[in-house]
Amino acid sequence: MGRKLHSSSASCTSNNISAADDGVLNLDKPAGLTSHDVVARVRRRTHLSRVGHAGTLDPQATGVLLIGLGKGTKLVQFLQEYPKTYRAMLRLGVRTDTYDATGKIVEAKAVGGVTPEQVVTVLAGFQGVIEQIPPMYSALKQQGQRLYTLARQGIEVDRQPRRVQIYRLTLLACSAETLTVEVTCSGGTYIRVLADDIGARLGCGAHLTELARTAIGPFALEDALTLPAFEEAVHQGVWRRSVLSLSQAVAAFPALIVTPTAAQAIAHGMAPTIREVSRVAGAFEPGATVAILSPDGALLAVGSPTFRAAELDQAPPAAPAARLRRVLI
Repeated sequence: MGRKLHSSSASCTSNNISAADDGVLNLDKPAGLTSHDVVARVRRRTHLSRVGHAGTLDPQATGVLLIGLGKGTKLVQFLQEYPKTYRAMLRLGVRTDTYDATGKIVEAKAVGGVTPEQVVTVLAGFQGVIEQIPPMYSALKQQGQRLYTLARQGIEVDRQPRRVQIYRLTLLACSAETLTVEVTCSGGTYIRVLADDIGARLGCGAHLTELARTAIGPFALEDALTLPAFEEAVHQGVWRRSVLSLSQAVAAFPALIVTPTAAQAIAHGMAPTIREVSRVAGAFEPGATVAILSPDGALLAVGSPTFRAAELDQAPPAAPAARLRRVLI
């Protein structure tokens, strides 16, 4: 159950744009709405023009949906780098053309005597870096057209496989016809495709019947605000209390903390040098994603380091410490 709004006697207040509108909301998306529907509802309720989301959920899926507000929309591409955790239910013995319960049945087989031990062995084979072929019923584009548009016309085109990473895949429950699994994976992973592939390896086929995203990086479902609770918060004029700051949104990334002089330079698009890095938080490799923070912890930018964290002490003082990817001030 998502976090509910605590009672408050505050009356409605103006939704004029302010610095408090720059951040991220952790919402629990209900079934039946697209991710874009949720964005549109947030935009309409808050009267903010800049609203976006990180990590699309299919309409029937539920769970954590991160909503960027104001400058928080600049963080969407980075929030999608966080690992994602899902709880998924699979129906065995039936394949569909969409790989989930919304599609047409294309194959039905007797399940047979699938045992939990067999399932665990099959799941172990998916852990690590794997390749997935995106489904035809997806929003990806090919020659300017959405794949789902082509699929609805009965057209199937070749799709290039994509590499994704399955960090953890655990069996939670197993019955004669259903499996419930928990998966932690990289961004871009199609759980529908994973369900179909699991069914293929079990030899009986399968499709996804229920899906809940329980976490994106440090953002957990138990901390998410339900959509009705958010709308009540807007009505009471207290919705900004649920907005996480820009620095909170990237707190799980390693960080470079820079000097006040560097902070001023970053505002003009100049990357910090090694000598302008006061300290580092966490370990990182060149090209990784790092938060670049002011001395008081405010988020200045997101960048990619040019050195390993352990090498900064030996790096030339005048060398750039990171490449700026997004400036937030």
